[in-house]
Amino acid sequence: MLKTPEKIRNLQRKLYQKAKQEKECRFYLLYDKVYRMDILSHAYSRVRANRGASGVDQVTFESIETMEEGAEGYLKRLAAELFAKRYKPMPVRRVYIPKADGNKRPLGIPTVKDRIVQMAVKIVIEPIFEADFCANSYGFRPNKNAHQAMDDISFQLRKGKTQVIDADIARYFDTILHNKLLNLVSERIVDNHILRLIKMWLKAPVVEEREDGKKKYIGNSKGTPQGGVISPLLANIYLNVLDTTWKLKKVQERYGARLVRFADDCVALCSGNPQRVLGGIKTVLEDLGLSLNEDKTKVVDAKNDSFDFLGFTTRLAKSSKTGRKYPLIRPSKKAIKHIRAEIKGLTMRRNLSLPKDVVLYKLNEVVRGWTGYFYYQNCSKDLSALKNYLEERVRIYLRRKKADRHRGYKAYPCGYLYNVLGLYKIPTTAPWTQTAKAFGRR
Repeated sequence: MLKTPEKIRNLQRKLYQKAKQEKECRFYLLYDKVYRMDILSHAYSRVRANRGASGVDQVTFESIETMEEGAEGYLKRLAAELFAKRYKPMPVRRVYIPKADGNKRPLGIPTVKDRIVQMAVKIVIEPIFEADFCANSYGFRPNKNAHQAMDDISFQLRKGKTQVIDADIARYFDTILHNKLLNLVSERIVDNHILRLIKMWLKAPVVEEREDGKKKYIGNSKGTPQGGVISPLLANIYLNVLDTTWKLKKVQERYGARLVRFADDCVALCSGNPQRVLGGIKTVLEDLGLSLNEDKTKVVDAKNDSFDFLGFTTRLAKSSKTGRKYPLIRPSKKAIKHIRAEIKGLTMRRNLSLPKDVVLYKLNEVVRGWTGYFYYQNCSKDLSALKNYLEERVRIYLRRKKADRHRGYKAYPCGYLYNVLGLYKIPTTAPWTQTAKAFGRR
């Protein structure tokens, strides 16, 4: 994570404090901050660090940096364009990402230039909306993450809220109503130039490349593209209506129900009346032009059944030592199946022609990232099994590369895999066991 320059942090603090202290305050003069060179430069660095693909213009960061003017000259030209109000976004390139169930998820990729400006706007306006967001929202927010959301769920289950509404919003990013979203943004932002930028990004047409190589332009009447830098913030602004309604109606106090939300993924943990709470969720979503996927939305009793959320499977289990029930949180079967498929794909025959170091580097990158996310709660058994699977797949790859099927563990022991090849070593003890040892508990 790139460190935010202190001058920008000071601006963000002032905006946040003003918004926090004055709930009715509306901000007029923000656009001039967007084309400040320090903000554009920081926006450039943050977008570059995300390593996204190029948009419809095929311009990449590498091509920008090899131009005669370089990145600094490019940003100066962009600042002048914004100052003169000549900036206009280009169409969004749409690609499809395969999903585990065989379907495809649309991903909208704005151009590098548009992503930089979106990031600059996000840097300026995000602190204002952060002052309004509720504590139960954990997705795509500064200093918030999925593990905190799971901690919240664990805490609520321990308090006896075991009736779980597993809510799935149907095609959320594709169905956000533009006018309603802009009205929500304008409750805080009345700088017309900022609102104009957001409206242009929302209305930017989508470009799909057909099989014959021709481009198909699609109008954009609703939704915000997944892949846009500012889309997660806009999505949180939209669903903050659900969070604030929950708070204003005192649903937690009246019905003992806690809403935990990570962008458009949400669960409600109830001590009773789950159907009544579910009805309230549906009503709020309908007012936003959204609906629940009836096939995927369900009510689960965590004392008897498990539910999946943010890649984890959760259920109440009985401790063999104390006899008490506790939340058992493990990587979901779907998540494990996905990482095993990635490991297998990288160690298959088709990659034998690649240098060994390249395959190992990619393996380490994939496995380290997956483990960093799922190294949480009761993961020991699953990580131990994954570690064994990774070692075996690497040995299969090495035998095939050497064209020697008979050499196995003895030729490629663990010491060789980790000390010589530098294979990432998956931890096999859950983080809570390390904490317990530190405090002398067994």
